[in-house]
Amino acid sequence: MIIKEADSSMADQIAPLITDFRTVLDSFRGIDSRPDLKSALLEYHDFLKSGYPVFLASEDEIPVGYIVCRIESPCLWVEHLFVRKEFRRKGIASSLFTKAEELAASMGEDTVFNYVHPNNDGIINFLRSKGYTVLNLIEIRKAYPNEKLSDSIRVGNHIFDY
Repeated sequence: MIIKEADSSMADQIAPLITDFRTVLDSFRGIDSRPDLKSALLEYHDFLKSGYPVFLASEDEIPVGYIVCRIESPCLWVEHLFVRKEFRRKGIASSLFTKAEELAASMGEDTVFNYVHPNNDGIINFLRSKGYTVLNLIEIRKAYPNEKLSDSIRVGNHIFDY
């Protein structure tokens, strides 16, 4: 496996991964979406224009995963972490996440902040295995027009739909 810091020449390799990431995220919200390569390309170029570090993992020259980091000093946030399903459980996500932790350490920080959907058991278990167990904040919003809310979660004294 090879991990490289991404640049604009890698857009055609990363954009299909971004479409898969977005489709999976939509499924957590009960939304059946179709991959949108044009939007993924725009999103990727926006990451680069904004100075977000992006890393691409490849196996035998096949793009298999990526991570997008956002630096909001003094914090480093993981915006995206995605590995294609058939390449999971091979250490790729761990290697990508290590890049984020190394960046945070180079900034003098001890942790990486992660946005996680409450239904994303895979990433929650992954982060727990890395020692990430502190709930930092809650993001609250209205439901999307096509979103199917089927569950709720209690945080402290409050119950939220998701």
